[in-house]
Amino acid sequence: MNLRSIILTSLGTLLLGGALVAQEPPQPPPAPTPAQTTTPHREARMERRATRQQKRIVQGVKSGELTPRETARLERQEGRIDKDIAKAEADGKVTKAEARKIQREQNRESRRIRRQKHDAQVVK
Repeated sequence: MNLRSIILTSLGTLLLGGALVAQEPPQPPPAPTPAQTTTPHREARMERRATRQQKRIVQGVKSGELTPRETARLERQEGRIDKDIAKAEADGKVTKAEARKIQREQNRESRRIRRQKHDAQVVK
């Protein structure tokens, strides 16, 4: 009887051990979707600034400080910045390097807007 219990115990241990080994490892968490990013503060900052600069251009058109040609050029450059923002956000994370590049572009655009609004050209 002793041999029989040893065999049954060994067999049970092997079956239980095999079941534990056959289990799948835990799955890593899913990657963030574009709507759920890991850097929302950077993205929000870029979006707010783009919106403010767009408002400055609209205000310049209304006041006559920007000619149609100046407006078209500024709008085209804003469109490029918007495209760069979308490209940076596409993978779900805006890196520091991407944020720095976009901030540099927005700084340049801000200076252009100011120069164009304060030059001597006005809409007649």
